[in-house]
Formats: sequence, structure tokens, C-alpha cells
Amino acid sequence: MDLVALLVDYGGVLTDWGDDPAASEPPLLGVLRRARAAGLRTALLSNAEGPGPDPDSPFGALFDTMVLSGEVGVRKPDERVYRLTADRLGLAPGQCVFVDDLPGNVRAAAATGMVGVHHTSVARTVEELETLFALKLGG
Repeated sequence: MDLVALLVDYGGVLTDWGDDPAASEPPLLGVLRRARAAGLRTALLSNAEGPGPDPDSPFGALFDTMVLSGEVGVRKPDERVYRLTADRLGLAPGQCVFVDDLPGNVRAAAATGMVGVHHTSVARTVEELETLFALKLGG
């Protein structure tokens, strides 16, 4: 099954500024833009409480769907939240790559059939995503 979607956590992943002190934004935001430009589906999957970002905002526009635990009533690492996110994208879990900084969340995503990427650094995550999707996603 082809990998066609990139799902990312917010805290610890999209908030990672990497090693470039001159960066104008966290580098994985640019990765999301390049992924979307290449035709990949994208989703934010976060255990955040409360309302999500405005889908029409520059941040919200990075995603085809945003699944926030506070809105859907189920939290990572519960497998239902991974399946819900894939469903909202109209995809099978096996078509999705999920990136999180917490190993337990990555293992839970993999248990649902997703490819899990444990985020430990921007450089390593970008390298792994480029390999999985066979695309140039770094800046």
C-alpha cells in the first residue's frame, strides 16, 4: 500500500525549532507545505484540549484535517484516535505516516497499521520522511 499521508503531533514535533538559530519558523511547518505541494494528505493529531486552530488560518491551512483529543473525546495512544484521523482523510491506516515525540504514541499508531516515526530531532525526522515518501521535503 502506498504511503500518501503525513500525520503529525503538535507539541514536541511542530514546536521543535531544530538547530538553525536563524529559522523564522519551526522547520517541520515547511516540510508540511512541501508535502502538501507534492500531493500528500496532511493531518494534525494532538492531545490538545479546547478548540483547534482556525482551518482558514495559515497554520490551519497546512492540514486536510485536524483531530484534537479535546474535541473528539479520545486521546493518543488509544487506537481509535489514529483510525478516526485516517478515516477523516478517507484513507486506510496503512497509507499514513505518523510523527510523534513520544514512543508510546508512535507504537500505538504502528499497532493500527500506520508507519510510525519517533521524532527525536528535525534532521532525523526529515531524513526518515524523505526516505518513506521518496520526496525532497527538507529546506
